[in-house]
Amino acid sequence: MSTVSASSGVAVPLAEATKPVSGEGRPTAWWGMVCLIMTESTIFAGLIASYFFYRAAAKQWPPPGIEEPKLTLTIIMSFVLWGSSIPMLVAERGIKKGNQRALRFGLIMAWIMGAAFLGYSMKDFSLEKFDWTENAYASIFYTTVGLHTFHVFVGLVMSAVVQIKAWQGKFSAERHLTVQVYAMYWHFVDAVWLFVMPTFILSPHIK
Repeated sequence: MSTVSASSGVAVPLAEATKPVSGEGRPTAWWGMVCLIMTESTIFAGLIASYFFYRAAAKQWPPPGIEEPKLTLTIIMSFVLWGSSIPMLVAERGIKKGNQRALRFGLIMAWIMGAAFLGYSMKDFSLEKFDWTENAYASIFYTTVGLHTFHVFVGLVMSAVVQIKAWQGKFSAERHLTVQVYAMYWHFVDAVWLFVMPTFILSPHIK
């Protein structure tokens, strides 16, 4: 079956005539994640800026009675979190090639590494000897580091859903938008820690 172009009078297949003019645009889910990342980045940027504002105005930082954050184990666990982006890349690139094994392996490895970081963060919070309402330092510390910890938790929940779908065989080389969008979120969580960790864990040791 064919149709005729009104402008040229040339017969064009109906299937071609009904194609969208622009089929190269990003999916709505992709743009939604971009907007989320931009919004959350602005929030973290504001919190980090507030931290340095309070620090500049303080005579002593951290305030008296508050010890500097622990370094050694926190740095190790930070590299565990950052390293989780590697298996996530393996998962994303694997499914783009139709490799189900790479997808499942990458997702579970990234989840395990993220869960290890989350477990350490929760334990570290429980050992802190100051309350979040104690002073400005405590408030901005708990708010920012806690917000990042929450993002890690949300990412692990999202991963569990994606993994269930992966084991059900719902992704393929042609159909993997969910994996791509989730990978964007996880890389964002890792990237944010590149700024939060030096600010709240390393900088208090610099006098």
